Amino acid sequence: MEAKTKDLWVLIETNEAGSARNVGLELLTPGRDLANKQGGRLVAVVIGCRTEPAVREASAHGADQVIVVDGPEYAHYTTDAYVNALTALVEKHGPTSMLIGATNNGRDLGPRLACRLKTGLTADCTGLDIDPESGNVAWTRPAFGGNLMATILCPDHRPQIGTVRPGVFKKGMSGAEQAEVIHEEIHTPEEKIRTRVVELIKEMGDENVDLESAEIIVSGGRGVGGPEGFAPIRELAEVLGATVGASRAAVDSGWISHAHQVGQTGKTVAPRVYIACGISGAIQHLAGMSGSDVIVAVNKDPAAPIFDAADYGVVGDLFEVLPVLTAELKKVRG
Repeated sequence: MEAKTKDLWVLIETNEAGSARNVGLELLTPGRDLANKQGGRLVAVVIGCRTEPAVREASAHGADQVIVVDGPEYAHYTTDAYVNALTALVEKHGPTSMLIGATNNGRDLGPRLACRLKTGLTADCTGLDIDPESGNVAWTRPAFGGNLMATILCPDHRPQIGTVRPGVFKKGMSGAEQAEVIHEEIHTPEEKIRTRVVELIKEMGDENVDLESAEIIVSGGRGVGGPEGFAPIRELAEVLGATVGASRAAVDSGWISHAHQVGQTGKTVAPRVYIACGISGAIQHLAGMSGSDVIVAVNKDPAAPIFDAADYGVVGDLFEVLPVLTAELKKVRG
């Protein structure tokens, strides 16, 4: 289809309470830059049930316009309902490009929507810009196992769609709510929805792992030596109020669940502080945590690549360093 506007859309995912998930608000930051370069508006698209909180948040985080589809059939994500609603919106309003978070839902929704609209999709992007020659969105994503970065253009079909990893961009400061709000009545009949949510399970095992929203992360890698090696990492994380992360090597070895994995095949994170313990610093791991404000590395190999990315480095055995650090923090915190 042809674009009817130069607008850039950002899909705002919502939770059960109708509030916006972080990833959508994060994408409004690069969305503003792209929309300005395209000469169009930044439009937030909110689909859900009782979505007033998400609408306010999207407006306060810089959207020029918020398009809302609200109904009981959108209370929980289903492929059929959300694709139906988004397809109808795109066909009516005709944006030139769209950003979707590369969450579980976004990775399901993006390909189906692109196929329905007969356009392209660039998945798992970590960089966004406008190509100065063509004016198309330049989607950058890791390729060949993260060993190089590929930039992809979609010159022939609209809208240009890409999924972007959570944590790659930082959420902007909240301000006054100034967006124009448009409510669209789009309903999806129950018989058209082929799946239903039976139960929501928020916790995995005895832990609630939310790496993408964590402000402090303490991660362990191959250097922890085994599942028991995560004990000092968990102790330090508890004192700091941090979330426990892990490298792919530790996850593949079965020492910790995949929910904790940071990196190319795990979660992309951008905490205020990232403490890497016994992690060598392979490019696939760095791709997932290089957006952290402060990186602290603990590794007994002084030549480990992680030190090139670290703001602070400690050359030493994590089993000697972490207990001392934890003990000192306990003294400070009383």
